[in-house]
Amino acid sequence: MYVCLCKGITDRQLRTAVHNGASSFRQVAQSTGCSTQCGSCACMAKEIVDDTLSQANSHLFSAA
Repeated sequence: MYVCLCKGITDRQLRTAVHNGASSFRQVAQSTGCSTQCGSCACMAKEIVDDTLSQANSHLFSAA
């Protein structure tokens, strides 16, 4: 699903940025360009990033 229409960024690209090491919404925005133009996607993008970070952290703790 497209999240940022201005830059053409999808939810998959946001999740990939997290899986590639981004540990905050700011880092994801810097690496993808998401929400850097008009900002109307920021809330949805942040929700996706936070959810992905939460899932990644829960996998780390359950694997230990």
